[in-house]
Amino acid sequence: MGASVRPIGPPRFAVAVHILVGLARSEGNLSSATLAGQVNSHATFMRRILARLAQAGLVEAREGRDGGYSLKLPAERISLADVLAAVTCDGSDEEAESVCDKPSEACEEAAKENERLDQTLSGIMDEVKRQSMEYLKGHTIASLI
Repeated sequence: MGASVRPIGPPRFAVAVHILVGLARSEGNLSSATLAGQVNSHATFMRRILARLAQAGLVEAREGRDGGYSLKLPAERISLADVLAAVTCDGSDEEAESVCDKPSEACEEAAKENERLDQTLSGIMDEVKRQSMEYLKGHTIASLI
Protein backbone atom coordinates (compact mmCIF):
# COMPACT_ATOMS: atom_id res chain seq x y z
CA MET A 1 0.00 0.00 0.00
CA GLY A 2 1.17 3.50 -0.71
CA ALA A 3 3.35 5.07 1.95
CA SER A 4 1.99 8.56 1.23
CA VAL A 5 -1.58 7.64 2.16
CA ARG A 6 -2.42 8.00 5.84
CA PRO A 7 -3.62 4.95 7.79
CA ILE A 8 -7.21 3.89 7.14
CA GLY A 9 -8.64 2.45 10.34
CA PRO A 10 -6.88 -0.66 11.62
CA PRO A 11 -4.18 -1.72 9.13
CA ARG A 12 -5.92 -5.02 8.57
CA PHE A 13 -9.13 -3.21 7.50
CA ALA A 14 -7.48 -1.69 4.43
CA VAL A 15 -5.77 -5.02 3.66
CA ALA A 16 -9.11 -6.83 3.98
CA VAL A 17 -10.71 -4.36 1.58
CA HIS A 18 -7.85 -4.92 -0.87
CA ILE A 19 -8.35 -8.69 -0.56
CA LEU A 20 -12.07 -8.46 -1.22
CA VAL A 21 -11.58 -6.15 -4.20
CA GLY A 22 -9.03 -8.59 -5.62
CA LEU A 23 -11.40 -11.52 -5.15
CA ALA A 24 -14.29 -9.57 -6.69
CA ARG A 25 -12.16 -8.84 -9.76
CA SER A 26 -11.03 -12.44 -10.18
CA GLU A 27 -13.03 -15.05 -12.02
CA GLY A 28 -11.85 -17.97 -9.92
CA ASN A 29 -10.18 -18.86 -6.68
CA LEU A 30 -7.03 -17.03 -5.63
CA SER A 31 -4.38 -18.42 -3.31
CA SER A 32 -3.22 -16.49 -0.26
CA ALA A 33 0.19 -16.15 -1.95
CA THR A 34 -1.42 -14.56 -5.03
CA LEU A 35 -3.45 -12.21 -2.85
CA ALA A 36 -0.37 -11.36 -0.79
CA GLY A 37 1.43 -10.40 -4.00
CA GLN A 38 -1.46 -8.19 -5.09
CA VAL A 39 -1.59 -6.41 -1.74
CA ASN A 40 2.19 -6.48 -1.11
CA SER A 41 1.83 -8.24 2.23
CA HIS A 42 3.11 -11.44 3.83
CA ALA A 43 1.10 -14.57 3.01
CA THR A 44 0.92 -15.41 6.74
CA PHE A 45 -0.69 -12.06 7.52
CA MET A 46 -3.06 -12.56 4.58
CA ARG A 47 -4.13 -15.97 5.86
CA ARG A 48 -4.98 -14.46 9.26
CA ILE A 49 -7.17 -11.85 7.61
CA LEU A 50 -8.68 -14.38 5.24
CA ALA A 51 -9.55 -16.59 8.23
CA ARG A 52 -11.44 -13.69 9.81
CA LEU A 53 -13.22 -12.93 6.55
CA ALA A 54 -14.16 -16.60 6.23
CA GLN A 55 -15.44 -16.72 9.83
CA ALA A 56 -17.60 -13.71 9.03
CA GLY A 57 -19.03 -15.50 5.98
CA LEU A 58 -17.53 -13.06 3.47
CA VAL A 59 -15.07 -15.41 1.75
CA GLU A 60 -14.95 -19.12 1.12
CA ALA A 61 -11.84 -21.28 1.28
CA ARG A 62 -11.41 -24.33 -0.92
CA GLU A 63 -8.63 -26.87 -0.52
CA GLY A 64 -6.91 -28.85 -3.21
CA ARG A 65 -5.26 -28.24 -6.55
CA ASP A 66 -7.95 -25.81 -7.73
CA GLY A 67 -8.38 -24.41 -4.23
CA GLY A 68 -7.97 -20.94 -2.88
CA TYR A 69 -10.26 -18.17 -1.77
CA SER A 70 -13.32 -16.66 -3.39
CA LEU A 71 -16.12 -14.34 -2.33
CA LYS A 72 -18.92 -16.17 -0.55
CA LEU A 73 -21.37 -13.32 -1.15
CA PRO A 74 -21.82 -11.06 -4.15
CA ALA A 75 -19.60 -7.99 -3.83
CA GLU A 76 -22.73 -5.81 -3.75
CA ARG A 77 -23.80 -7.49 -0.51
CA ILE A 78 -20.52 -6.94 1.37
CA SER A 79 -20.50 -3.58 3.11
CA LEU A 80 -17.45 -1.89 4.54
CA ALA A 81 -19.18 -2.19 7.91
CA ASP A 82 -19.18 -5.98 7.42
CA VAL A 83 -15.46 -5.87 6.63
CA LEU A 84 -14.62 -3.68 9.61
CA ALA A 85 -16.65 -5.90 11.94
CA ALA A 86 -14.91 -9.01 10.59
CA VAL A 87 -11.37 -7.74 11.13
CA THR A 88 -11.79 -5.89 14.42
CA CYS A 89 -13.61 -8.56 16.39
CA ASP A 90 -10.87 -8.93 19.02
CA GLY A 91 -9.70 -5.34 19.30
CA SER A 92 -6.04 -6.10 18.59
CA ASP A 93 -4.11 -3.86 16.22
CA GLU A 94 -1.82 -5.99 14.09
CA GLU A 95 0.38 -4.24 11.58
CA ALA A 96 0.59 -5.38 7.98
CA GLU A 97 4.07 -5.97 6.68
CA SER A 98 4.59 -4.83 3.11
CA VAL A 99 6.55 -7.32 1.08
CA CYS A 100 6.57 -7.78 -2.66
CA ASP A 101 8.27 -10.84 -4.13
CA LYS A 102 7.30 -9.89 -7.71
CA PRO A 103 9.71 -8.41 -10.22
CA SER A 104 10.08 -4.68 -9.61
CA GLU A 105 7.89 -3.56 -12.57
CA ALA A 106 5.00 -5.79 -11.49
CA CYS A 107 5.51 -4.70 -7.88
CA GLU A 108 5.37 -1.03 -8.89
CA GLU A 109 2.12 -1.57 -10.83
CA ALA A 110 0.56 -3.38 -7.87
CA ALA A 111 1.68 -0.55 -5.58
CA LYS A 112 0.07 2.05 -7.87
CA GLU A 113 -3.22 0.13 -7.93
CA ASN A 114 -3.11 -0.29 -4.16
CA GLU A 115 -2.46 3.43 -3.69
CA ARG A 116 -5.46 4.30 -5.88
CA LEU A 117 -7.65 1.95 -3.85
CA ASP A 118 -6.25 3.37 -0.59
CA GLN A 119 -7.05 6.93 -1.70
CA THR A 120 -10.64 5.96 -2.54
CA LEU A 121 -10.99 4.08 0.74
CA SER A 122 -9.48 7.02 2.63
CA GLY A 123 -12.16 9.32 1.21
CA ILE A 124 -14.88 6.88 2.29
CA MET A 125 -13.42 6.63 5.79
CA ASP A 126 -13.20 10.45 6.05
CA GLU A 127 -16.94 10.59 5.34
CA VAL A 128 -17.55 7.82 7.90
CA LYS A 129 -15.65 9.86 10.50
CA ARG A 130 -17.59 13.01 9.61
CA GLN A 131 -20.94 11.25 9.85
CA SER A 132 -19.91 9.48 13.06
CA MET A 133 -18.92 12.77 14.69
CA GLU A 134 -22.21 14.34 13.60
CA TYR A 135 -24.11 11.40 15.05
CA LEU A 136 -22.15 11.48 18.32
CA LYS A 137 -22.95 15.19 18.77
CA GLY A 138 -26.55 14.12 19.39
CA HIS A 139 -25.57 11.97 22.38
CA THR A 140 -24.27 13.31 25.68
CA ILE A 141 -22.88 11.69 28.80
CA ALA A 142 -26.16 12.55 30.43
CA SER A 143 -28.06 10.55 27.83
CA LEU A 144 -26.02 7.52 28.84
CA ILE A 145 -26.86 7.75 32.52
